[in-house]
Amino acid sequence: MRFLPVFLDLRRGPVLVIGGGELLRAKLRLLLAAGASIRCYAIDGYRELGGIEPGQGQIAFVDGDPLAAEWTGVIAVFCAGAGDLGAAVAARARAHGIPVNVMDDIDNSSFIMPAIVDRGDVVVAIGTGGASPVVARRLRQQIEALLPSRIGELAGFIGRWRKTIHQRIPQFALRRKFWERVVDGPIGAQVLAGHPNQADNLLENIDNPSDFAGAAQPGHVTLVGAGPGDPDLLTLKALRALQDADTIFYDDLVSQEVLDRARRDATLVSVGRRAGQPGIGQDEINRRLIVAANLGQRCVRLKGGDALLFGRGGEEIAALRDAGISYSVVPGITAALGAAAEFDVPLTFRNEALRVSLLTAHAAKDVAAIDFSALTDEKTTLVVYMGMSAAAQIRAGLLAAGRSPLTPAGVFARVTRPNSKAALGTLDQLLDLVAQVEGGPAILIIGDVVAHAAPWHDTDSNSHPFTPLTQKLSEMLAAAE
Repeated sequence: MRFLPVFLDLRRGPVLVIGGGELLRAKLRLLLAAGASIRCYAIDGYRELGGIEPGQGQIAFVDGDPLAAEWTGVIAVFCAGAGDLGAAVAARARAHGIPVNVMDDIDNSSFIMPAIVDRGDVVVAIGTGGASPVVARRLRQQIEALLPSRIGELAGFIGRWRKTIHQRIPQFALRRKFWERVVDGPIGAQVLAGHPNQADNLLENIDNPSDFAGAAQPGHVTLVGAGPGDPDLLTLKALRALQDADTIFYDDLVSQEVLDRARRDATLVSVGRRAGQPGIGQDEINRRLIVAANLGQRCVRLKGGDALLFGRGGEEIAALRDAGISYSVVPGITAALGAAAEFDVPLTFRNEALRVSLLTAHAAKDVAAIDFSALTDEKTTLVVYMGMSAAAQIRAGLLAAGRSPLTPAGVFARVTRPNSKAALGTLDQLLDLVAQVEGGPAILIIGDVVAHAAPWHDTDSNSHPFTPLTQKLSEMLAAAE
């Protein structure tokens, strides 16, 4: 390690900034955001900030030769876009014992600028020893994605309470356990969720902080929507929950690629089942969640798609609430949106499709409960989850209710995964379309919007097995006109 990372308090004294052009203004923007008091020598003569807001910082443009100026009290010198002047400035800074950074010039710099992740009171600095700023920026992007947006607020929250807790818990080890419980438990969760007042109330209501620190950690259950399969579609909150979980109870529809994003030492428990196959049952899933949480574990209930859309998340929430278990919900991208994005199916379309109905047809009783007479409006897009096995009844019900047999329809299987497949045609051809996708999981989309899908307009029969059906439909529609 050649460069030791340090954090410089720029409010302890003035800094000199010397340079010109956009490089200078980028440096000013960063230093002003940190609250610096700046003396700026703009060698190009341009003194406008160009929309830069000073924030907590102050800036004064200075005339004259920076090499001849008085540098007493200066705590750091920055050169950005200074050209040949940079080496001379660096030499004078070193002679005065002042840290100096010359942009893109390691040899003349006594310190280098890292890539920065700024979360208020939490700042992460990433450096590569000046070898590759691009790598540093890429790492910054990944860390930006992993850090909660309010992690700085959590640090500030702890800072406000630190003195009070220090007075009430003199033992360092016990105090550390106290703050670990705060960060990892419901109090920290409230801050990260944007509810600082609730977090304050929870902390204020701790009668004995020492007992709180030494007590067994309460468990928590997070219901997480895993999306339709592509791990890159996990939300940032979902990824953080997977990385934080002790135990993950996952459904059968959750892809291995999503499970691979979990913490390496987390316990993975399969609690799913596929259509026509036995499973452990919802009551047993609820029981296992409650038992694990009562043992102090951080649990994730991982569901394909979204937990609250045909995922029985509501039943699990009710069971957790009745058992007094702390829980939270992280939404996921549902299969309808995954299919729409992958195959360019606009679920709504101005003046054409004004409503979307989401149904489930997992079993015969589900189909029997559908009021098909309410689904005949041609401006309603119908999305059916788990409808492959009931495709015949769905088609019959819609046709009997008056929906046109020429209504565009599609079966979208394994959406967002490498082996995704779609079959497009008409409502009358629904069973043939189901057979073409060669297995699920799949959703059915029925409505005029299907005709806007990208595959509908692809005429290369070698690329899409459903092209002959779309060509046939086009001929049928032309004949009907």
